[in-house]
Amino acid sequence: MLVANPLWRAPRIHGELKMLGIEISERTVSRILRQLPRPPSQTWKTFLHNHLSQMVSIDFFTVPTVTLKVLFVFIVLEHRRRQVLHFNVTEHPTAAWTAQQIVEAFEDRDAARYFLRDRDSIYGHDVRVRIASLGSKEVLTAPRSPWQNPYAERLIGSIRRECLNHFVILNAKHLKRTLTKYFRYYHESRTHLGLGKQCPILRSVSSSGKIIEIPLLGGLHHRYERIAA
Repeated sequence: MLVANPLWRAPRIHGELKMLGIEISERTVSRILRQLPRPPSQTWKTFLHNHLSQMVSIDFFTVPTVTLKVLFVFIVLEHRRRQVLHFNVTEHPTAAWTAQQIVEAFEDRDAARYFLRDRDSIYGHDVRVRIASLGSKEVLTAPRSPWQNPYAERLIGSIRRECLNHFVILNAKHLKRTLTKYFRYYHESRTHLGLGKQCPILRSVSSSGKIIEIPLLGGLHHRYERIAA
């Protein structure tokens, strides 16, 4: 009960136990609770879950090129359907550049209520002002706590494992083109466990017809569809 309900204290837990016919004193419950460590991430996970439809994550990750340059990729990820609302690539990220990416991400849609981000210095005054101008609030993760931004971290891991680890990136233009193709696959074809094995952009289910194989990302992945015989 403590793990599933981190906000509960001894009286509430004692009351639930009483409803289950378990005879134990509240003082005993309190003594047991003092001996049990409270999971540090549960309330944060609860916050993320409760605001799933109102939150986006923003994050950077780096990609080396064949000439040993380091490119920076900025992403804006919607939590509800795991959609990448916007991304861009640059060699020299600045706060002003990042603020402009946020503007572009929401130029044709309503801004999210919360922006989840880490404490990187790149999110300077320009970024904070831009987020505030959208009527949104910033939610900062704790220092050195990437697990507090799980959706973005999982997405970045998927991008590396399913795409970038299999390509030699030539330059920024090549990286942007490769990621555009990957995100098309990610949104329209890739099934997600967190979405009940559906796609961010809903994919219709077919039960009749011949199954065909459609290569994506140069054959790195495939999509399977049915066509009328």
